[in-house]
Amino acid sequence: MPAKTFISVLDAVNPLPSRLNPPQRKLTAGGPYQRTPPADARFPSLSATIYRFVSEPKQARRYFVSGNVQGVGYRYFTLRAAERLGLTGYARNLPDARVEAYAIGTQDQLAKLQSVLERGPWGATVSEVKEEHAAIDPEYESGFVIIY
Repeated sequence: MPAKTFISVLDAVNPLPSRLNPPQRKLTAGGPYQRTPPADARFPSLSATIYRFVSEPKQARRYFVSGNVQGVGYRYFTLRAAERLGLTGYARNLPDARVEAYAIGTQDQLAKLQSVLERGPWGATVSEVKEEHAAIDPEYESGFVIIY
């Protein structure tokens, strides 16, 4: 006598996987178990308001920082701040115990850098930051470096 099979309504809608009928998984970039968003969420409509010109003119500034700024990580502090702001240029120690920072960027970026330089890292004492206009040096347009 054959065994009776009980199939519930849920089994008919969602059949259990078996070795003969494995579940079909859609492979995505995140792996086989990542959920794909609904079709309308994949390409949401974008709206943006542009309140500045696409490319503001680049300027160059040279900053001379006085105080207890050598031997306290001031150049590395300047490097991290410049990279965060998207500036290029360099930082170096001067023989007269100051730090020179040369930066290329927009006027807003340079103003933010100056305020960061006036504060300095923990352990430094900044007494003065002098700013000078400078010509753009193509050698330092690709990134921010520390000169030894």
